Amino acid sequence: MKEFEILEHTADIGIAAYGKNKREVFINAAKGMFEIIAGETKNLKENFCDKIELEADNLEGLLFAWLNELLYISETKLVILNKFEIKDLTNNKIGAEVKGMKINRLGCKIKKEIKAATYHRLEIKKDEKSGLWRAQVIFDI
Repeated sequence: MKEFEILEHTADIGIAAYGKNKREVFINAAKGMFEIIAGETKNLKENFCDKIELEADNLEGLLFAWLNELLYISETKLVILNKFEIKDLTNNKIGAEVKGMKINRLGCKIKKEIKAATYHRLEIKKDEKSGLWRAQVIFDI
């Protein structure tokens, strides 16, 4: 099963993320977003760690908040995040630890700036037939 795919969208860009459960979908959506931003990130050396706790009204709102919080951390702390450990996840709450590499280090460059995740065509759902989860997110660039 692929983790995510990048979706082209008029004047914007998006991803479809996949997983066996909600936790995997949230992690793979984050991985996809940072691949758009910085290219391949799994071999980056982590020298940054932060904790995240968020709440939202529903699962879509939580995915929206999760991705935008990751963008906020990336922009304000000047890091590319590449490791996402979700400790707690319900339909309206997430707790996680994220790791990454400072952007000012060699080998870590921005390819494309993402301004924000949007609610446009945002969805997260479980396919009852396969049992797999899928999320779709369009980003404002």
